[in-house]
Amino acid sequence: MTPPAALLPAPAHAASYLEGDMSIRAWLTTRDHKRIAIMFAIAITAFFFIGGAAATLIRIELATPAGDLVSAETYNKLFTMHGVVMVWFFLIPSIPATLGNFLVPLMIGAKDLAFPRLNLTSFYLYVGGALFTLAALFAGGVDTGWTFYTPFSTMFSNTNVIAAIAGVFIVGFSSILTGLNFIVTVHKLRAPGMTFFRLPLFVWAIYATSVILVLATPVLGMTLALLGIERIWHIGIFDPSLGGDPLLFQHLFWFYSHPAVYIMVLPAMGIASEIIPCFARSPVFGYRTMAYAIIAIAVIGFLVWGHHMFVSGQSVYAGLVFSILSYLVAIPSAIKVFNWTATLYKGSISFDAPMIYALGFVGLFMLGGMSGLFLAALALDVQLTDTYFVVAHFHYIMVGGSVTAYLAGIHFWWPKITGRMYPARWAQFAAVLIFLGFNFTFFPQYLLGIEGMPRRYHEYAPQFTTLNVLSSAGAVILAMGYLLPLVYLGWSLVRGARAPQNPWRATGLEWTVPSPPPTENFATQPHVDEEPYAYPPVAASRQEAAT
Repeated sequence: MTPPAALLPAPAHAASYLEGDMSIRAWLTTRDHKRIAIMFAIAITAFFFIGGAAATLIRIELATPAGDLVSAETYNKLFTMHGVVMVWFFLIPSIPATLGNFLVPLMIGAKDLAFPRLNLTSFYLYVGGALFTLAALFAGGVDTGWTFYTPFSTMFSNTNVIAAIAGVFIVGFSSILTGLNFIVTVHKLRAPGMTFFRLPLFVWAIYATSVILVLATPVLGMTLALLGIERIWHIGIFDPSLGGDPLLFQHLFWFYSHPAVYIMVLPAMGIASEIIPCFARSPVFGYRTMAYAIIAIAVIGFLVWGHHMFVSGQSVYAGLVFSILSYLVAIPSAIKVFNWTATLYKGSISFDAPMIYALGFVGLFMLGGMSGLFLAALALDVQLTDTYFVVAHFHYIMVGGSVTAYLAGIHFWWPKITGRMYPARWAQFAAVLIFLGFNFTFFPQYLLGIEGMPRRYHEYAPQFTTLNVLSSAGAVILAMGYLLPLVYLGWSLVRGARAPQNPWRATGLEWTVPSPPPTENFATQPHVDEEPYAYPPVAASRQEAAT
């Protein structure tokens, strides 16, 4: 197979980024994008399991109709902790700050990101802000939900709202700096010959995500600052008793938070667009269309925030416009699913663990996306809003989609990142277990929502017991599935076989350097002279696999 670049690989003696000074001080002061990505990954993994522990307690509570495990107040604090930690400290930074940080310079032929010191600053802002909020969540808790809805958060909640939003505010600066770094890097540090339409689709996805981060995150910061001002000084901004407008908070919050959905999903789409062509041994179908669809999703995503507010009292005409736009944003998403399917058509498919995870992402994203069409319909939304149907929809997109794609990316690039292989059978088993456990957990919640069970209740009518027991049982399976990769990937760091330079026979500049990559990434400046995803014809690939 011909690589997509005329590149001399780094000499065998070139020190990898995992060699040399391995002291804690060296890691904490590093400017190497690869080491910073590893530090992000460790922190993000820790927050994932903290948020998951809160979710586990929630599902244990909901296994019975009576609120017999925790009080209503504690339950409110638990689902707030779960939402705040998972959304702000895991889902939003997960792929860009880890895989994006590690891979973007390698994929475009650069030695590092444009601003290495800014990259390290972004990490410290993330950790500092997240720990600040986490302290508030554990020391007294917060009961507002992850959305911090006013006027409850500004006037009535007696919990640590100010400390929690202060931490989220700080983490927002980390997101802005990360996005800015990626934008400048993609524009200024591409290798000769690496035109925009030779960029890997993962880089396109990170680039579009970065634009959203830079444009939308300041709106969230201003909104949280206004919330703090009203709570501390009782200035009428959102509280109607002080002359404020609670709908203003929702407009500002969702203007950021709906594009934030695509901060979580677009990088996941980029990962799927790298893995599916590789394991189908087929060029990605409609490369340019896929790139345009990524940009279309990012642009239209700024225009649909009002569909979160159909029952809030906003103008019915505004609701109609937002409903139409919500259907419109589904079109580029559907294009991507069609193109992934067309890439698989007549491909020579191998079901290695990254491929199983990627296909799981596509399936879960489709289920979540189709249920979003129901919520985009004005009349149906009146029935379904604030029920478990919304909970299921959100988790199919965010957790089923983004987390599954994140695991797909980790498994795909793990040999490149660590220089080690993991046990293939265990990885395949975990991928299937997560897919089954996720559907077992959240599909019953669609049915609960249709039957009318409200979300955020720690007690419920006995008629909902069976489906809740099924959901809680599925959560046990899902938890086992999430723990398995932690075990066997950790084992592979010590006992795993040495990884070759390109174990998947993939295309892309990152696969032309040793595993793990050298500190300087490339010994010589790469020159890109071929289109991306230059896989051999399927017939040749099948013959190669047979031999």
